[in-house]
Amino acid sequence: MGAHPYQYFVWYNPDTDAALQELREQEFRAGRYNPVIPHPQFPFPSEAAQAGKSPPGAQHKSIRHAVEAAGADGTRSILDLDRVSDTPEFNAVAPLPPEELQRLFGSERPTHEQIEGDLDGVFEGIENGQGVYIVVYRNDQPDELFFAGYSFD
Repeated sequence: MGAHPYQYFVWYNPDTDAALQELREQEFRAGRYNPVIPHPQFPFPSEAAQAGKSPPGAQHKSIRHAVEAAGADGTRSILDLDRVSDTPEFNAVAPLPPEELQRLFGSERPTHEQIEGDLDGVFEGIENGQGVYIVVYRNDQPDELFFAGYSFD
């Protein structure tokens, strides 16, 4: 069937692992993961587009239970990426290398708009079951973290 991409922008936290864990918990509580939502859409539709629909909420006891319930397909969400690594690994996010940032954005300090403008470029080097993160800049200061990954299937 092919892997499913997912992406998230969150407020900057110098502790990337803490930001990752907070995002994972947020998405778990919202229920934005397979099998609750078999094929989550990214980025998430705006509140206006959802017309008052709220996310379904967690349907499992824990993130671990959700991951187990998803089986070989994975959760098709950030729940599949449980740690930060210095280099690409399964079930982990790794920083996009400076040379890739430079190649994609012409800078090692990309903005939100630059990342949104070249999502295909960001995803081209990500393997199934892996993810990347990018520190996002605004006025030359860290402002957000961008997490992106591919599901296993």
